[in-house]
Amino acid sequence: MCGASRSWTKASHASLNGQLIWNPSLHGIRAHVQHRRPNSGGERLEPCAWVELVLFLLTGAQTEPGAPMRQELPEHCAVGRRVSCDGERATVRYVGAVPPTAGLWLGVEWDNPQRGKHDGSHEGVRYFSCRHPSGGSFIRPTKVSFGVSYVAALRRRYEAATDCSGGEQLKISTRTVEMVGFEDLSEKKKVENLTSVSLRECEVSSPGPENEVRQTTPNVQTLNLSGNLLSCWEDVAGITRQLEDLAELQLGDNRFCIPAEPQSLAHAFISLKVLSLNNTGITWSEVLHCAPMWRLLEELYVCDNGITELLRPKNVLQNLKVLDLSKNCLANGNELLKIADLPRLEKLNLSSTGLSVLHFNDVVPGKIYCLFINLYLCYIISHYFWSVVNELEKLVTLQQLSCHRNPLMEQGRTAETTRQLFIARIGQLEVLNKSQERRGAELDYCKMFCVTWLASGGNRDPELDRPSIEFKEQHPRFQSLIRKYGAPEEGELKKTTFTLKNQLLSKLPTFNSMTIQKVKGLLYRLLKLSDSELKLTYTSAKMQNKEIEMNNDLQPLAFYSIEDGDTILVRCL
Repeated sequence: MCGASRSWTKASHASLNGQLIWNPSLHGIRAHVQHRRPNSGGERLEPCAWVELVLFLLTGAQTEPGAPMRQELPEHCAVGRRVSCDGERATVRYVGAVPPTAGLWLGVEWDNPQRGKHDGSHEGVRYFSCRHPSGGSFIRPTKVSFGVSYVAALRRRYEAATDCSGGEQLKISTRTVEMVGFEDLSEKKKVENLTSVSLRECEVSSPGPENEVRQTTPNVQTLNLSGNLLSCWEDVAGITRQLEDLAELQLGDNRFCIPAEPQSLAHAFISLKVLSLNNTGITWSEVLHCAPMWRLLEELYVCDNGITELLRPKNVLQNLKVLDLSKNCLANGNELLKIADLPRLEKLNLSSTGLSVLHFNDVVPGKIYCLFINLYLCYIISHYFWSVVNELEKLVTLQQLSCHRNPLMEQGRTAETTRQLFIARIGQLEVLNKSQERRGAELDYCKMFCVTWLASGGNRDPELDRPSIEFKEQHPRFQSLIRKYGAPEEGELKKTTFTLKNQLLSKLPTFNSMTIQKVKGLLYRLLKLSDSELKLTYTSAKMQNKEIEMNNDLQPLAFYSIEDGDTILVRCL
């Protein structure tokens, strides 16, 4: 439409009977819809005029029959709007005709690409583009919901539920709404008292009339707007600016247009400290572009957004303490260096990022890295190698590490032995997977690799201790552990060959006060084992033909209810 405007009237579009006429006498500046009478002149309405007509119908404009009405609507007004259909959300990418069919169509890109049928093309003509080759569809406007205002959704979810009895279900569009949080509401009976509001998947698309949010829920501190039909940050700001105490905001599973001047919306997030943008399709560069809106932000969750590259934050996110980058396929570990100088970052989630390489180039093995200066907790569930663990040793403040389901836990060693290797390799680590067991892990680590250390040039005499560069790169903490505990005795380093490997080795009396780890330590010394692993099980006369594994090293024998007469079986793996 290129800046042109046209006039529609309710009287005219109500009596068109499907015959729309374009009057070229207005030189393409204004369009007039009129009845088509027999033998009347005129041309069929051009495709771009269809766009304005559907916008007129969707806005619900009212006028007296026959009265002229003028409404200026830019061409991109409907494109970008969020809609829902049969429980699935989508973004409008096209509004207009799709020949040879008659009538108006919406071209949409589905959040779930499996819901679509094509990439925005039809019979060789491209109408719009999609990220996924099967993420697009054409649907009629009457088949979709364009959403409701914040307060309308709030009343449907909360106030209507207060009046219903017997667990009556509430429906929005074609979907049944989960009704939660009524315990407090049943006592207070008023939404004005709510400090936490969840409108997840309630088709919220706009803030509604001026000050309506403020008048309805003035005390909200935590707000969940995930999975709604919000399409731009201006609409989000229209809601949050009326919630002066809002500290936590969840916006996952929405799709937003990026604002041109985000700093102009900063007043709408003056108290915001926690923000979730999981699965919104936002890139890291877009995060940094929007960051001036969130000046006091302390926790940011951008999980599952397809982020592959990071950029260095400049004068933004400087108060950030928690960053969740999980389920984003980062290109490589060097991307982390771009966020390493965030001055207050304490927790970093790298779960399922595919991280396999990490190297702090300016620090040699065994030295301390000057960035990530406050990071004490790191979550990692990725396909990476021991070299990555060695690099984590350089982070002086790293005290807690979570690495559940990491492949290193399954590479030919028991889970407990691998845990000990993690702890021993990262000197400042206090908690691994929420468990503390440092001393035993470090002693076992020394025994496991002492022979390799000596073979590479290591020596008990500190003046003669010159292990190879390769060994120091693979085990950067080993020499410091030898200085801390001393090198194992010669007898502990001799290889012992057992002809009954993987079979029953011995039977021990039970000592209920001893932990499994202490029992294993005793066995290591008695059997002169260094790099072998032990597996403990026991049998009981009360459970015939059943062997019970004792796989928690931190538990005492009493934990397994071992009694006199029971037998502990020791296997060397």
